[in-house]
Amino acid sequence: MQKRFLGKSGLEVSAIGYGCMGINFAYGPAMEEDDAITLLRKAHDLGITFFDTAEAYGPYSNEKIVGKALAPIRDQVVIATKFGFNINDDGGQSGMNSRPKHIRAVAEASLKRLGTDRIDLFYQHRVDPDIPIEEVAGTVKDLITEGKVMHFGMSEAGAPTLRRAHGEQPVAALQSEYSLWWREPEDDILPTLDELGIGFVPFSPLGKGFLTGTINPETKFDDGDFRNLSPRFEAEARHANQSLVDLLGVIARRKEATRAQIALAWLLAQKPWIVPIPGTTKLHRLEENNKADTVVLDAADLDEIAAALSEIEVVGDRYPAHLQQQINR
Repeated sequence: MQKRFLGKSGLEVSAIGYGCMGINFAYGPAMEEDDAITLLRKAHDLGITFFDTAEAYGPYSNEKIVGKALAPIRDQVVIATKFGFNINDDGGQSGMNSRPKHIRAVAEASLKRLGTDRIDLFYQHRVDPDIPIEEVAGTVKDLITEGKVMHFGMSEAGAPTLRRAHGEQPVAALQSEYSLWWREPEDDILPTLDELGIGFVPFSPLGKGFLTGTINPETKFDDGDFRNLSPRFEAEARHANQSLVDLLGVIARRKEATRAQIALAWLLAQKPWIVPIPGTTKLHRLEENNKADTVVLDAADLDEIAAALSEIEVVGDRYPAHLQQQINR
């Protein structure tokens, strides 16, 4: 596995990371803990050194699994986790909370759950409109000074907020959705990251599975799978968006690769400081994703994809209206 630096932070990670959320949260039935630990360790064996979790995944249990899995190789990996939500006793969320006292409490709790003495990358999970971003960045800056956190990150933040935060404490990485079927970051975010020297960590780089070609209009998701709530995964939208999957299939056959590998290779080709974090619960998909860094898309390939994308209109919002309003805030 090749390595990349997240912007100018000096934080070096594998070119493809591992999004740990799905091992026990949001995508249907949770993996057995022992199986999840085995898979995470296998990911490291395959060259992955960058693992992404959050207190909200579970909640809490995802961090515990990641901590157990990576304990024997702790000094060989980079662990990212997140703060920013109020989590109720029943596990539900009741709004955002990036008050300094809360950030500190989450940091201490995450350190214990992960079984580590430092958080390599501490993201604000979502921007809290009620707390000035300078206070948030300043609190993480103090945690960095204390050695409990190594780097500050943000998630789904807009360019103006990024600039304000970066002025208080350098932001190592922004994590937001980016893929062949969600390209909004290209408008303002990528130029801003390039200017400020901030790395980019795309989540859902495979379109929550749709770009792999394994999902069709008839696919049924488990009752606990959040894709049941996504307008983009309604049957009509899946049918309309099939043309994008077909395009990937054409290029994949020519490159002797899979659709997933082409989708990940496309992201890697956009900027040298982009590190996607696909997630999976299956070993063969993990092995497939990892090989994407060996797929070379030349200028002609990228031009072909760009030309085709200009003719494809992706149908459906990525989130239900109430969640999208929360992000827009």
